[in-house]
Amino acid sequence: MRELEYPFDSEYILKKSRKIKKQLIAEGKSFLKKKIAVLGGSTTHDIIRMLELFLLNQGIEAVFYESEYAQFWQDIMFENAELSAFSPDLIYIHTSNRNITEYPAAGDDAGRVEELLEEHYRHFEVMWEKAAKRYCCPIVQNNFELPFYRLLGNQDAVYAQGRIAFITELNGKFYRYARAHENFYIHDINYMAASYGLDKWADPFYWHMYKYAMCMQAIPEFAFNLSNIMKSVFGKNKKSLVLDLDHTLWGGIVGDDGVENLEIGQETSMGQVFSEFQQFIRAQKDIGVMLNVDSKNEYENALAGLNHPDSILKPEDFILIKANWEPKSRNMLEIADELNILPDSLVFVDDNPAEREIVRSQVPGAAVPEIGTPEQYIRILDHSGFFEVTSLSEDDRKRSEMYRANVSRKQQQQNFGDYREYLLSLEMKGVVKAFEPVYMGRIAQLTNKSNQFNLTTRRYTQSEIERFAMDENYITLYGKLEDKFGDNGVVSVVIGRKDREEDGSGILHLELWLMSCRVLKRDMEYAMMDGVVEACLACGIYTIAGYYYPTAKNGMVRDFYARLGFTKTAEDADGAGVWRYDIPENYEKKNTVISCCREAENPL
Repeated sequence: MRELEYPFDSEYILKKSRKIKKQLIAEGKSFLKKKIAVLGGSTTHDIIRMLELFLLNQGIEAVFYESEYAQFWQDIMFENAELSAFSPDLIYIHTSNRNITEYPAAGDDAGRVEELLEEHYRHFEVMWEKAAKRYCCPIVQNNFELPFYRLLGNQDAVYAQGRIAFITELNGKFYRYARAHENFYIHDINYMAASYGLDKWADPFYWHMYKYAMCMQAIPEFAFNLSNIMKSVFGKNKKSLVLDLDHTLWGGIVGDDGVENLEIGQETSMGQVFSEFQQFIRAQKDIGVMLNVDSKNEYENALAGLNHPDSILKPEDFILIKANWEPKSRNMLEIADELNILPDSLVFVDDNPAEREIVRSQVPGAAVPEIGTPEQYIRILDHSGFFEVTSLSEDDRKRSEMYRANVSRKQQQQNFGDYREYLLSLEMKGVVKAFEPVYMGRIAQLTNKSNQFNLTTRRYTQSEIERFAMDENYITLYGKLEDKFGDNGVVSVVIGRKDREEDGSGILHLELWLMSCRVLKRDMEYAMMDGVVEACLACGIYTIAGYYYPTAKNGMVRDFYARLGFTKTAEDADGAGVWRYDIPENYEKKNTVISCCREAENPL
């Protein structure tokens, strides 16, 4: 919804929140349903009201538990039947510098200041540890914004007794905890307050009148920023930037003005603006954002512009370069198809408002930001939070190379009339093993990001993944795949729960089976099936039960179990099905094209 895309009108959203909510629900999209506990150190009602809207716009329908005023610590530290029954998928702790109970006094020595710091930090640390152990879900914690006055003037940041110095040190302790703990995330309200304007943000009127930790007008931006963390944790980030060229990556029109007259580089102020923007875009690639071009241009001119000696971005930085005279909306759909991702994974960046409007109307789900003037490009893209980082794995950093290799594979496929011959030509090597510590983060990431090839669409935190790996009642398997074009990393996950049938025989219930779409149609699913069977036989299990729960995005796996030889035993009116596979005595391996190594038992 345009009204909820950054930059937005906060006053309008505050006034029209009910109308906006009705419109979002009426759109009839399939929402990811999540339970979020909001535990506040100040008033949180309007924060929840705004947060709900932004999450809906990002495809997440949330229900909320809200603590009583300033009861965030008590709700976690003491037995709370209501919160336990709620069973949150995520806990958000809304605190601010108003929740710092004691600051150093002017006469305190360094030892006393350090003692105060440790007391405040431990107050939070024990709460985080308790929450992680009791609820086993991601935790989002605010850091502390700076105070709205400086008792020691400019030296407030220097002297240990200064409030700014105290908050800075306390924030540092929070950051070190976050770096050391998975599923713990900092909501950086210190940056937000500075960006918004501290004097406006911290207007004391709103604290004393309503017990708001920030001014009312800042709440929509606050909630939007918070929603970006949550949608990232729940696997709703965008994946790719699709960029125009002329007046977007450089000043001028390469086909008309010539390469030599483009504004890029350090010679002019506007050239510097575009260079800085290109540096920003290049850095996005380094965190796993895929870069593509969609430009009305001759292909040769596009390459010439990107090969400009002062261009930061070069042709090799992009996976696909669609420089032609086709409608940009058509190019967008082709980019999604060739990358094997959904169109709603794309962010289209173009200086031309007419092109933006066409793509917005013709490419459902794609983000099309109103990027403003060139000086505003970075700020608007950055604040929009399309690629909010909540984890940064080696696979993330290699994503562009992985998808570029996929394009090469498709091109090679055209040289083969027989598909099996094509698969063999890839020289694929696979690994199917029980979960290992080194891959726990990536496995958890996959469970939250995979939507199309995901049979049950269950989502798990890293803590839950680790518990499954250690539980003898579960079989856990991950799959890796590489070929002559590159290493795809961890691409498939299976979690199965061991049980007994009425006659006492063993059965494995497949609670999760997913695979990254970047390895579709390369028989990795058959290698995983062989691994599941081998693990079952090692445990004396001869029956496997599979489950399919339909969503708006996983229709491609509706008949997956049938292709593996399962028999459907039940199906409800919504299309959810139960499947059964009795392992034959002379089971024949289904994978014939991937050279695989396997490990049948979970490491304990």
